[in-house]
Amino acid sequence: MKYALILSLLTALPAAAQDLPQGLESARFLPGWTDAEGRRVAALELVLEPGWKTYWRSPGDAGLAPVFDWKGNNIGKVDFHWPAPEVVVSGGMRTLGYHDRLVLPFTVTPESPGQPIGISARVTLGLCENICIPAELDLVATAAGRQPDPVIEDAITRVPRPGKDLPACEIGEIEDGMTVTLSLPVPGAELAIEYATDPDIWVSAPELSKDGREVTADFVAPSGKPFPLDPQAVVMTVLGKDSATEYRGCTAG
Repeated sequence: MKYALILSLLTALPAAAQDLPQGLESARFLPGWTDAEGRRVAALELVLEPGWKTYWRSPGDAGLAPVFDWKGNNIGKVDFHWPAPEVVVSGGMRTLGYHDRLVLPFTVTPESPGQPIGISARVTLGLCENICIPAELDLVATAAGRQPDPVIEDAITRVPRPGKDLPACEIGEIEDGMTVTLSLPVPGAELAIEYATDPDIWVSAPELSKDGREVTADFVAPSGKPFPLDPQAVVMTVLGKDSATEYRGCTAG
């Protein structure tokens, strides 16, 4: 009984109290709260060492997005609320991610409504200073709080807002896939482009036109051949200085 209690306490410790991979000062799940619909709102918190970064859901030319292998109980659908990333150019490669601290909120819908949700997971992620390394963390959240956590609420406000008007786009074939040219609502803006329905499709770094009004990216499938690209699956996130806007889909001409 005494051994089981000690083991339980060690398992519940944040990763800051356990062995951490290089580049991290601390890692834990913020336990969050249960909302009015019975969903658990929580977050992954990473505090990085100076000069280190970790990655967004679409890392760019290099890097590894966080992957969660859930181990808890009563975990149904999990929706992530990704704060807008930063653009980092290192060694000639353009990546998207975070430095200093990342708070990544998520909402867990219970598999069995009305029953408690226990959150634990093995998290695989990329960490980078001069070179990038994969890392694994085993994290367990304590019980949900009674009130919303202002730290998580603040991170949710940093999620890109939905764009009102879908950008116009032109879609064409290339030898090993497809190419898409999108109109930009803000000329010359920093941005990210993803393909929402198939994570196996590689998307190149966006290339701005000379006048900064359009951006082009290539979409390459594992087959290495052209494929029926869905314009509604093209996601463009425009990164402003103080806010970001996400456009899910485009209007093909």
